[in-house]
Amino acid sequence: MKKIIYLLLLVAVFSSCNEYQKALKTEDVAVKFDMATKLYDAGKYTKAIRIFEQIAPAYRGKPQAEKLFYMFAQSYYKTKQYYLAGFQFESFVSGYPKSEKLQEAAYLGARSYSMLSPVYSLDQTDTTKALDKLQTFIDTYPNSEYLSEANASVKVLSEKIEKKVFENAKGYHTISDFKSAIVALDNFVADYPGTPFKEDALFYKYDSAYQLAINSIPAKMEERLNVAKAAHSNLIKFYANTKYKKTADVMLVRIDKDLQNFTK
Repeated sequence: MKKIIYLLLLVAVFSSCNEYQKALKTEDVAVKFDMATKLYDAGKYTKAIRIFEQIAPAYRGKPQAEKLFYMFAQSYYKTKQYYLAGFQFESFVSGYPKSEKLQEAAYLGARSYSMLSPVYSLDQTDTTKALDKLQTFIDTYPNSEYLSEANASVKVLSEKIEKKVFENAKGYHTISDFKSAIVALDNFVADYPGTPFKEDALFYKYDSAYQLAINSIPAKMEERLNVAKAAHSNLIKFYANTKYKKTADVMLVRIDKDLQNFTK
């Protein structure tokens, strides 16, 4: 019995492959369309794409074109070919503005670009592009069922860009270029006031000011110690129970002690 079932499955698979090969070679676009649809419905997106690529030009302007180009875009998306998916979904939105799939296509087009966003340490051009696409979607469809997902993606992508900017600013502290670190971290906090990296930025600004002060020549030390003390106050103002409190308070003791030398 098992052998019979195996043989039947083998025959079915062979027949299916044979039909697929025939569909690839035939000049009949209707046959190709039917086969591509079957493959799409079966989740065989890579094979479906091969046929969609063959027949897409011939179907532009035809009644079945809307269905074809939706499946085409989805197939690219399902196979993680996000550049191509984004392009196809955008073309679909432009070509079929009255489609019932319009909002879904617009969202998935924007999301395709977000899927191209690399880790924060790499160039963030694709991340910026994705943010623009998502914001356009949010502005265009403020009541969309995909709104919460779009906003969540915007948050993730925004934080990725913020992390890159923060790490670049912090990098000056890492190489002991404390003057540049203070400026860069100040600019970061000003540009991204609601960033989740604000506490870290304020601490590293404080530490940069501290390191610059205690290693200064006497003529510049008092002024720089006061700058460091102000940086400490700013950190505590926003984060009274900062995770850096123990270290920050030890540094403040040193600052106050050194400042006493200028009050005698």
